[in-house]
Amino acid sequence: MIPFRALIRVLIGFLMAILVVSCSIEEESKEVIGTPELDEIIESGLRESYYTGAVLVIGNSRGVVVEKAYGYADLYNEDLRVVAEPDSITTDHLFDLASLTKIFGTTLAVMKLHSDGLIELDESVSEFLPEFSRERLAQITVRSLLNHSSGLMQWYPTFYEVARPSDFLSWLAGRSLISEPGESRNYSDLGFMVLAEIVEKAAGRSMDQYLQEEVYREIGLSETGFNPDAESADVVATSHGNPFEKKMVYDKNFGYRINIDPEKWNGWRNYTLKGEVNDGNAHYTFDGVAGHAGLFSTGRELAKLLQLILNGGEYNGNQIISEETIEEFTRKDQYGNGLGWAMDEGTLHADNLPLESVGHAGFTGTNFVLSPESDLFYIFLTNRQHVGVDERGDYPNLREIRTRLASEVFSEFTD
Repeated sequence: MIPFRALIRVLIGFLMAILVVSCSIEEESKEVIGTPELDEIIESGLRESYYTGAVLVIGNSRGVVVEKAYGYADLYNEDLRVVAEPDSITTDHLFDLASLTKIFGTTLAVMKLHSDGLIELDESVSEFLPEFSRERLAQITVRSLLNHSSGLMQWYPTFYEVARPSDFLSWLAGRSLISEPGESRNYSDLGFMVLAEIVEKAAGRSMDQYLQEEVYREIGLSETGFNPDAESADVVATSHGNPFEKKMVYDKNFGYRINIDPEKWNGWRNYTLKGEVNDGNAHYTFDGVAGHAGLFSTGRELAKLLQLILNGGEYNGNQIISEETIEEFTRKDQYGNGLGWAMDEGTLHADNLPLESVGHAGFTGTNFVLSPESDLFYIFLTNRQHVGVDERGDYPNLREIRTRLASEVFSEFTD
């Protein structure tokens, strides 16, 4: 028998699928040529309560060809009851990008610094951060952070130990590695936290400021950044507190070796997050600006960043990132991925992609795939956390929807 609350959600999801928001297109974009199949794939996720809202953007090196919004940006309160005035999602809404921050924030910053000769990939991290001069840490390179082979822990609730960004590096330098640097790939949030510190040292300013001044403003972005003002901007709601991260700490069988007393800290959020980064480490330890999470943006502005990549790092005649740097970072390595950029199809949640396709996914329900070979990309942003966790404490798994979407996009929009 279907639980009553689950049945209500299905009915609400069905109603949301009917209320698809009309698409809008940038002036330089081609005519919208979306397909009913794409609508059905995304609307099926609404009906089945995988998310309450979504935005799809499809484009190429010349511009955006599809930009559509579906459902609601803010539908439930912290008790998972429908709010009095649900906020219909639009293509202007900002999403918490979660781990897409690793690409559109940290990796782009490192690429820009590398392109300008301020960072070498095989430099020791200790050249920038003296805390890493000790023992095995001195073997960690910028490259190994980017390809997740540094040996640093994959995840840790840093907010249990570190209350200020300035204390992070000294704390991390005292932790043990989980493997020898360069020995194996272990996807690590902490590695990208360190990369943000390197960016700050190499650039002489915060990563947020560096990105705004050297990349985002250069290509006309005005909405992309950290810590948005939810009072003055349209922002998509994400989770209701941090139930999944709490599970990661309290569940001894979760898989991460964190060896911590769960009761030593109890600052868990219990309200609906909107304009406040979902990731606990980014929120509590880094005040919303971190290398692994914290960036907010719209699908339209992310599209401009992907067009920058497809156009060899050039925008309006200005070479922002060198073509050689782009080639270096998007070349498949021994682990089957690029530097920062994911390339493994299992990670991208897509099958039979064109060779050398790149992309990434974010925990809040965001993902994108870009194919230089096909001159095509798609960005699929959802708020899957907003529907709450299931009886196992998990959020909806979007793998099947993402796989179907990828197949449809590349079958219909490849020249």
